[in-house]
Amino acid sequence: MAWFKRKEKGITTATEDKKDVPKGLWYKSPTGKIIDQDELARNLWVSPEDDYHVRIGSKEYFEILFDNNEFTELDAKLTSKDPLKFEDTKKYSDRLKDVMDKTKLKDAIRSAVGKSKGKDLVVSCMDFAFIGGSMGAVVGEKIVRAIDYSIKHKVPFVLISKSGGARMMEAAYSLMQLAKTSAKLAQLAEAKIPYISLCTDPTTGGTTASYAMLGDINIGEPGALIGFAGPRVVKDTTGKDLPEGFQTSEFLLEHGFLDFITPRKELKDKINLYIDLIQNQEIR
Repeated sequence: MAWFKRKEKGITTATEDKKDVPKGLWYKSPTGKIIDQDELARNLWVSPEDDYHVRIGSKEYFEILFDNNEFTELDAKLTSKDPLKFEDTKKYSDRLKDVMDKTKLKDAIRSAVGKSKGKDLVVSCMDFAFIGGSMGAVVGEKIVRAIDYSIKHKVPFVLISKSGGARMMEAAYSLMQLAKTSAKLAQLAEAKIPYISLCTDPTTGGTTASYAMLGDINIGEPGALIGFAGPRVVKDTTGKDLPEGFQTSEFLLEHGFLDFITPRKELKDKINLYIDLIQNQEIR
């Protein structure tokens, strides 16, 4: 005999008593795997089911790279202007204000200095959430100032790229950042200070055409999209079918554009290993 018997039929719950499942409790990877968000965070935002590297921002990368998540942010208050009075579906000035309110970021990159495995490290990290990680005047300026800090204090420099390319709202001002950052990286090289470039998903457009591919060592995250123009544009332009895995980290490693692919769990150890090897110092 069943231990439970329903005495009433058609039981309903009043609308005001119904409970919605809170948003953000679960994450669904592109392969359809469902992962608890807390478990995902503990695993450095990498799906334990299929090793898919979820897009993260500067906040999460700083937590991964800096000891005890302790760092000093550089040039934190720099913000973009609207010298061209650009307007598409909305004014650029309004778009900036909206995205700042939404993301709590000042622009598409943050720079910081702190200890990583006990030694000073300068890290500039792009944020895709801020207008697609687009590269404007502030992005270029913050990279240059971070490199100046590295040169002055003789501290290794790491740049984490995650970008859709140049910011069209700033037109030529944006494109000037390619030359500006590349010239400053040349000064970093002359000072014999290590520069590690990490390309994450996606690294495209002007970032790929400049600082993302100029590292002493270029690293990619597994499965990251890395290229100048996207696969669809390349296919439409050439009129040819593209090889399987075209513009992924794995494809670029095979064809010599990357030196290593490094899973996120190994990122801190590997970056510091490369720095120690470049500087010919004791491996930490």
